[in-house]
Amino acid sequence: MPPVTRGFVGRRPRDRRLPPGQYDAGDQWPVLTAERAPTLDTARWTFRIDGLVERPVEWTWDEIRALPRERWDGDIHCVTTWSKFGMRWSGVAVDTLLETAGPLPEARFAVAHSHSGYTTNMPLSDLTGGRAWLAFEAQGAPLTREHGGPARLLVPHLYFWKSAKWVAGLRLTAEDEPGFWERNGYHDRGDPWSEQRFQGD
Repeated sequence: MPPVTRGFVGRRPRDRRLPPGQYDAGDQWPVLTAERAPTLDTARWTFRIDGLVERPVEWTWDEIRALPRERWDGDIHCVTTWSKFGMRWSGVAVDTLLETAGPLPEARFAVAHSHSGYTTNMPLSDLTGGRAWLAFEAQGAPLTREHGGPARLLVPHLYFWKSAKWVAGLRLTAEDEPGFWERNGYHDRGDPWSEQRFQGD
């Protein structure tokens, strides 16, 4: 019988909150971006929904902050393999915004675009049904500039490049239109639990 080392308990079980290929970032929240963080004045900030909608609509900072607020608590996952557990977010549900704009029946996709020029695409179904928010606060504080403040898109069930920083609006479309990272080899949808990192995954 082989010797037994006192105190050895074997490999720790993998945290079930971690999608495949991810690690727990702990207290860290890495800052990753494809462009320089813009400085946005909330006095001139706007958010617009247009494209295949009944009523193109644009909100100012004060108008959108006056809408009903929701809180979302949960985990986020970056395609660069880090995950952050137990985050607290506050903002307006995308469902609330879309209700005002009135998506047309043929609208099946959305392109999120940022004040920086960044774009990312996703099926409209990934933004509805209580799955996405326009977020102003994270961890109980206003969203910082480096993390996409004053407002970013929050789509936590997809890899975090879909949660566009400095978001300026959504354009609804009938066909899928790849955004910045999608045109550069990233997966069109980006589901962490299916490891949809790159085209072909």
